[in-house]
Amino acid sequence: MRDTVVNSNTVSVVEILDTTLRDGAQGEGISFSLQDKIAVVRALDELGVSWIEAGNPGSNPKDLEFFRLAGKLKLENSKLCAFGPTRKKGIKSEDDPQLQSLLDANTPGVVFFGKSWDLHVTEVLRVSLEENIAMIAETAAFLKAHGKTVIYDAEHFFDGWLANSEYALSTVKAALDAGADRIVLCDTNGGCFPDTIADGVRAVAEKVPGTILGIHTHDDSGFASANAAAAVKAGCRHVQGTLVGFGERCGNTSLAALIPSIEIKIGLPCLPGGKLELIYDLTRQVAEIANVSVPDNLPYVGGHAFSHKAGMHADGILKLSRSFEHIDPSLVGNERSFLMSEVGGRSAIAERVKKIDPSITRDHPVIAELARKLKELEAEGWQFEGADGSFELLVRREIAAQLAAQLPAQNAGLLPAPFFHIEAYRVVSEHPTGETLACSHAWVKVLVDGQHEIAAAEGDGPVNAMDGALRRALTRFYPQLGKVRLSDYKVRVIDGKNATAAKVRVLIESTDGIKRWATVGVSEDIIDASRAALVDSIEYKLISDIEQKTKVH
Repeated sequence: MRDTVVNSNTVSVVEILDTTLRDGAQGEGISFSLQDKIAVVRALDELGVSWIEAGNPGSNPKDLEFFRLAGKLKLENSKLCAFGPTRKKGIKSEDDPQLQSLLDANTPGVVFFGKSWDLHVTEVLRVSLEENIAMIAETAAFLKAHGKTVIYDAEHFFDGWLANSEYALSTVKAALDAGADRIVLCDTNGGCFPDTIADGVRAVAEKVPGTILGIHTHDDSGFASANAAAAVKAGCRHVQGTLVGFGERCGNTSLAALIPSIEIKIGLPCLPGGKLELIYDLTRQVAEIANVSVPDNLPYVGGHAFSHKAGMHADGILKLSRSFEHIDPSLVGNERSFLMSEVGGRSAIAERVKKIDPSITRDHPVIAELARKLKELEAEGWQFEGADGSFELLVRREIAAQLAAQLPAQNAGLLPAPFFHIEAYRVVSEHPTGETLACSHAWVKVLVDGQHEIAAAEGDGPVNAMDGALRRALTRFYPQLGKVRLSDYKVRVIDGKNATAAKVRVLIESTDGIKRWATVGVSEDIIDASRAALVDSIEYKLISDIEQKTKVH
């Protein structure tokens, strides 16, 4: 833990407070179970954030129980802090049950928030300006007297500073004089621009020199990360946000997008050495726990952050990576990808094919044929830029076809004989249905090494039912498929002018709990398109397992 911060204007370390379990939990659709919260704490501790703001123990029984259990955790890098308001108006701090709950949480640190905007004091809190100052000061003194590291969140600070700078600064001074260890300036409404944030930070630094200043921003104007970065450059050495970026309204600063900028671009360390490269995987781990997806366009860690589609870009990257990439993706645990499309060019295709067969160069006949097929298939509605699994199978089939025509013996291992063949299938949906759990039923007959297997399954929809029946039939032959599940399913109508006869493109994402891959299918029949994507998904998994065993041995 970095309690070495002494001067926000000179210290070369930025401490990170992650509020996924508090502010993040206020985001729409986000709900953590008790075990979810413990899992998030473990992930954030592994990443190495300085503080984990774990909830408001005075707000609900689940948070109270969490703090009881969390006290038994042995954290290596992080410290927990509880969150709550100032004392209520008209009572003493020692008589306030919410402040007592903050002490009962038994965390090393406590974050409390108070009003910095006179509008909120008089119109929302409805107390006098003087009483608000007393509430802030007395709360800070009470928590400090009980041995806590006290972090004061100056709520609506920048709006308050613009409206009445003298009063906003006096609230900060009151908390600091009463014993607060850190002063966090909050853009609670998320409406400020970076220049306002920087000016506000500098004004506070001038008023209270030598103080550890922090920043807490929201993304309502799309400037959360920019505002936080501006605050750091202006002197803040404590940053609050949520790893994935979800939170109240439009969300909080995404720490996964901000931390790399601070470490790599500004040059100030935020995490223990060697931890930055874990941020890609751990961001996905926290997103999975929250049951959300990491936005593909999230800087640094998004799936598209280092993806290249245009042929000119791909060619430039292969010659000089920094020509079209602002950092080395491996620094954050991400990796470069070339999106396969009709505009991708041979260089991009060759780079992807090298991962399967390093001997194939840009001028190889396989590359020319793949480029031709990509244009032809995309004209028919296929799209491979988001379906790496299907593209890899396309590559393997083309390499195998050309080698089989020239040197059949060299085909071994690139594309094994078909793992299975679907001889027949049937999917039925019933509406309305008396079933409480499922409205669709599927039946499938497969052939594997001369043996037939028939299986049936029910599901919430026809694709879910078909997926269940197909994997149930194949698990007898390939037990590893029991761990595979669909993690995402998308349907796109390709040409709407044909109405219900239009082609559809189905993109599915699958996972075995460790790896993720995406496959695609196209047809006028949505069930048949789904079948094609499902078959590719299973074949990709089985081929990957064979390759993994080959590498091990």
